[in-house]
Amino acid sequence: SNEEKYKSHLSEFLTLSVQAALRKAHSSSVRPQPVPPLLQTLQRYLTALEPLLPPEELEHTRGIVQKFGCPGGLGENLQRELIKRAKHSHNWISDWWVQWAYLECRQPLAVHSNPAISLPKRDFTDWRGQLVFASKLIAGVLDFKAQVDSGRLGVEYIRGQPLCMELFPQLFSSCRIPGPKHDHVIHYGRPRRGPAHITVVRNYQFFQLDVYNSDGTPLTESQIHAQLLRIRSQSWKTDKQPMGILTSEHRHTWGQAYTRLLRDKINKESVRLIEKSIFTLCLDSPVMRISDENRMAAQILHGGGTFSNSGNRWFDKTLQFVVGEDGSWGLLYEHATAEGPPIATLLDHVLDYCKKPDRMRAPLIPLPMPKKLYFYINSEIKWDLEMAKQNLDILINDLDIKCFNFQRFGKDFVKQLKLSPNSFIQVAIQLAYYRVHSEVCAACDIASLRMFRGGRTDYIRSPTNQMLSFIRAFDDDAVSREAKVQLLREAVDAVIFDQSLMGQGIDRHLLGLKLQAIEEGLSVPRIFMDTAYGLATHWKLRTGQVPANTDSVMCFGPLVPDGYAVCYNPQQDHVHFSITAFNCCEETNAEKLALTLERSLHDLQELFQPTCHPVAK
Repeated sequence: SNEEKYKSHLSEFLTLSVQAALRKAHSSSVRPQPVPPLLQTLQRYLTALEPLLPPEELEHTRGIVQKFGCPGGLGENLQRELIKRAKHSHNWISDWWVQWAYLECRQPLAVHSNPAISLPKRDFTDWRGQLVFASKLIAGVLDFKAQVDSGRLGVEYIRGQPLCMELFPQLFSSCRIPGPKHDHVIHYGRPRRGPAHITVVRNYQFFQLDVYNSDGTPLTESQIHAQLLRIRSQSWKTDKQPMGILTSEHRHTWGQAYTRLLRDKINKESVRLIEKSIFTLCLDSPVMRISDENRMAAQILHGGGTFSNSGNRWFDKTLQFVVGEDGSWGLLYEHATAEGPPIATLLDHVLDYCKKPDRMRAPLIPLPMPKKLYFYINSEIKWDLEMAKQNLDILINDLDIKCFNFQRFGKDFVKQLKLSPNSFIQVAIQLAYYRVHSEVCAACDIASLRMFRGGRTDYIRSPTNQMLSFIRAFDDDAVSREAKVQLLREAVDAVIFDQSLMGQGIDRHLLGLKLQAIEEGLSVPRIFMDTAYGLATHWKLRTGQVPANTDSVMCFGPLVPDGYAVCYNPQQDHVHFSITAFNCCEETNAEKLALTLERSLHDLQELFQPTCHPVAK
């Protein structure tokens, strides 16, 4: 009746109003991100350069920096404008950062940008188990989305400070769209009347799967399972044309192909349905026995190539869950919209949900058939696909991945020494790099800025002077064990995560000053044209801690052609590592760095062994 409809609409309106009020109240309790003091940043920048530059080059740079920061100088003027910007914007750097670091970057999203998380294998070994688990996974993600949409997701805190929760709603029904000069991100998700479907990809074929009943309730696991069986029965053969591979291209190339693809009405409708979907589920076909972690991480990261499962991806999609037939599974996420910590919260929820039995009885309502998405492929698109396939296979063959599980000790051992596990691992990584390359290099780890409204990330830099002193002394037999222990403690204590977490890092501030000058139509200030700035931001080591409380492996490509990416996941009594490098660079070698890192961690343990309880292997 009309009265019931009115009551239902009123109830929905009131619920949404309460949610909006709660979100607003929470948002206002999160502090705005500060602009760090100019002279503090410039001094810390010079200190960060000390281990990287010879003394005469450092002196040259010191002169440039002092001129930039002098009273009434260019630096002061730009700083004043940044402070003004901070007063009148939601966050003074985040939009600039996302635009500069992600949307204007023209490299392929596959390998170069999208991080992959490979999660512990499940106990199934065939397609039946794959579909049962996939059903549970979908239900778990929808359960998390319901918490986000209803405002029931608890506010997260660090040290008593509320964290910004803005990224959570943006994880769903969002997608990156390629463009000729820069990309943009589109969000279709709304708490009310947002998209009600996910995309399922199997054998390179895309399906629209509605995951809500007509009354708005989510499908039960058994309903989802029945629909996945229908998708399987409609996708026996592999599609000749793996459309998803187009999204792995160089962004300019994909932007042009995207325009050509969308000229056709059928293609436009199919692409829009993929972009609008809540998330994507990739049901991967069996690959050669994946017993080792390297292959599993590679499957999640890029799909294994054009003859494997790379056609089962849409790399522009914010969330892609991957489930294999052998129990392997994971998540690939697009970085312009998603960051590690919200992804960790989502994964923790899904893992908890997967432990629960399915108690919901499936309603006896016939469900509509999942809709297969069709593409019209003319000769131009066919050519685009051939080029994309070639380029992706070249990129995948160029990537060297080495994963290992270091089992001699974990974070408990480091905590017993009254040291920070993260900082300890940073020192070990730089020690290993030095042993392989006979030098230290600019390295960045990620600090989350969620303590601030609209905050994204800043870098935690290494090496420090203390780290360099320790590394040089460590393999010197003339230095006593006691002296080495003291130098190690100083090196670990000098890796300051807090500075960046509190919004006092130097890298986003320096970037802001540079972009402010460009915005004002000025020429790029000399401090940023100096070779020292180029060296300090040529990140030969990109490191990252895995955002998960489980034995998972995170993986992404290096930031520079002659660099490495090192991901680490410290657990109580072991640490998971993944290292990537490009084969085309003769100097770098992921396997060599992995072996050296393993030996370096062992040597650091030996340094303390006489003063500690032996650690079980």
